[in-house]
Amino acid sequence: MVGGQATEQGDCSKFKTTIPHCCKKNPTVVDLLPGTPYNQQITNCCKGGVLASWVQDPANAVGSFQLSVGQAGTTNKTVRAPKNLTLNAPGPGYTCGRANIVKPTKFVTADKRRVTQAMMTWNVTCTYSQFLAQTTPTCCVSLSSFYNDTVVPCPACSCGCQSNATHPGSCVEPDSPYLASVVSASSKNSYMPLVRCTNHMCPIRVHWHVKLNYKEYWRVKVTVTNFNYRMNYSDWNLVVQHPNFDNLTQSFSFNYKSITPYATINDTAMLWGLKFYNDLLMQAGPLGNVQSELLFQKDQATFTFDKGWAFPRRIYFNGDNCVMPPPDAYPWLPNSGFRQYTSLLTLIMTSLSTAALMYVHA
Repeated sequence: MVGGQATEQGDCSKFKTTIPHCCKKNPTVVDLLPGTPYNQQITNCCKGGVLASWVQDPANAVGSFQLSVGQAGTTNKTVRAPKNLTLNAPGPGYTCGRANIVKPTKFVTADKRRVTQAMMTWNVTCTYSQFLAQTTPTCCVSLSSFYNDTVVPCPACSCGCQSNATHPGSCVEPDSPYLASVVSASSKNSYMPLVRCTNHMCPIRVHWHVKLNYKEYWRVKVTVTNFNYRMNYSDWNLVVQHPNFDNLTQSFSFNYKSITPYATINDTAMLWGLKFYNDLLMQAGPLGNVQSELLFQKDQATFTFDKGWAFPRRIYFNGDNCVMPPPDAYPWLPNSGFRQYTSLLTLIMTSLSTAALMYVHA
């Protein structure tokens, strides 16, 4: 095997001369680490099991390994497709289908003068489910705007409720004198988040702030905050849905890529950090946040600040759907006409009351 290794060799006692790399019928194969000797490498291997998304880094979005299966024969009739493939990641969440026979893969030589062909090629599709990965959401969204003093927080208990009374250690207060000892004592191999005590109890909060309004443009500030003391997030990403992403002029501190899941509707964007600047979201603390501003050009036919139009429809962090506040809680646009109408009505009622009192005294 090259480009990977089986975690267990299994029972190879029946082999007397050449001992196989693995004799288990259901081996677990892991990627090799960077810096592996060249004679053990293959193209697209040795990333330590870390794959980037195709949009963020296509060169590191592919992983591969090569193995030789003994006693499998050398014809299409003797070689059988693998069964029960499972993609393991930090925690559950992936479900893989059966291996389907597809057109054999073709390989072009280095001089591009000859093409060889694989005996058989199988295709296995694995899908990710947030509901299988964890029982509760992992992120939430808060909202604010320049035209309203109200800051709409994440919905209460978005990712769980504080239960230190019945389950001590479910969260940590940021000003606790025991914070350092609790964090250092937490299991390094556990993927369960150790979060700061908040009303939402989410490891990640995304804040969308409508910052400024210009004649032809408007500006938004996006802040991602990590409340998880146990994990930092390298190569994180956001997927945001908003109708004005078809006119995004500039993203100041995040990379941006338009995503068109509905072909003709360009309302979804993927945002991620700049390399060596803010592509690493540190664990909870003073450095546990990243932020950028987005500048949109107005489409006068659709643009409005009314009825929460300026806020996103959905936000995903690392593929997980974040909990949004209810629409009726969004910061509302002050209606000056309503205030003028109320003042005029009050003036009329006051005048009528005064006239009535004068008539009674007369």
